[in-house]
Amino acid sequence: MKILVCIKQVPDMEGKFQIDADGIWYSEEDLAWRMNEYDGYAVEQAVRLREQVGAAADLTVLSIGPDRVREAMKKAMAMGCDRGVHIKDNDAFRKDPFEIASLIAAFAGGKGFDVIFTGMQSQDRGSGQVGVLLAEMLGIPAVTTIVHFEFADGTLQVKRELEGGTKSVVRMKTPALVTCQLGLNTPRYPTLPNILQARKKELLSLEPSDLAKTEARLTTEKMYFPEKKGGMVLEGEPDKLADQLLAILREKTLVLR
Repeated sequence: MKILVCIKQVPDMEGKFQIDADGIWYSEEDLAWRMNEYDGYAVEQAVRLREQVGAAADLTVLSIGPDRVREAMKKAMAMGCDRGVHIKDNDAFRKDPFEIASLIAAFAGGKGFDVIFTGMQSQDRGSGQVGVLLAEMLGIPAVTTIVHFEFADGTLQVKRELEGGTKSVVRMKTPALVTCQLGLNTPRYPTLPNILQARKKELLSLEPSDLAKTEARLTTEKMYFPEKKGGMVLEGEPDKLADQLLAILREKTLVLR
């Protein structure tokens, strides 16, 4: 069985973000980087499937971006991936989901991957499109936002989360793609021996020009922080605060009219 898991390196969401000089993305200065949270669930599930299948399984992790993404890939390999494929692209942030999916499809097409895992979405762009676009380009079925995964006899059985806490059960034959959601599993912490072993694993580097030349379907015109709106803080005794609040509601809203 051949397994592919696609990951993205994103900034720590607790970082202090600034808009870049072009005004279309965030500045990368003074940010800490880590594996996208949803991709962590994808890696863990891919490794669990590899462990279930045993020696017959082969697991590749793929990521697109500048050289720094190799650190996230090394973590995935320390978690249990057999090798890495780095599509080196310093301008990956300028590419829309269709372009990103096209690069992955150009690599994965014809390689016979049985199961492909991706995160539900990235924490920085949040489009949630790359996984389903990739499946469409490869001509395989896809199920999104899975929170449970089983494999037996060439069939996947997954649960996906719907609105209101309900879940649906979906079965499909391989090859297939799933996008992974919070609640699917708890990603493991790489052990020191596995971290050291990961350094010896193959990490192939490819150029985007070697894979696909696709025109963008979308362009980012502008990025900006939302305008801060003023607020009002009421202070004093509870009975007086209630009177103040009622007066404000009568004067400034239609709630009490």
